[in-house]
Amino acid sequence: MNNVELVRHLYDAFAGGDVGTVLEALDEGVEWTEADGFPHGGTYVGLKAVIDGVFARIGSDWDPFVADMTEFLDAGEHVVAIGRYRGKLRATDTPFDAEAAVVWTLRDGKVVRFRQYVDTASLRPALAA
Repeated sequence: MNNVELVRHLYDAFAGGDVGTVLEALDEGVEWTEADGFPHGGTYVGLKAVIDGVFARIGSDWDPFVADMTEFLDAGEHVVAIGRYRGKLRATDTPFDAEAAVVWTLRDGKVVRFRQYVDTASLRPALAA
């Protein structure tokens, strides 16, 4: 499986509720950056930090959270995924729909870095409600 196929597979697994497949693809020392202004924004280093700081919080804070990535650009060890994030923040019960892009860095079939870019202005109504 090439890098683009792997990233597509990870989005499909996430959409199907198979977070285990996503976590298995992450390197133990993965560096995961959620965009500033996005809930859970910041950088998480290491698998445990990503599980606790990102995936556990997605499950508890969003209902649902959908990453609908429709374009995948192959840049060697980097894959750029472009699409939209949609969902509803449980705390405010307010939906959101935001443009998003993610740069994935892969080495030897493992994700070593994830950098998220999101139109956080479109999240403001959901965060402020």
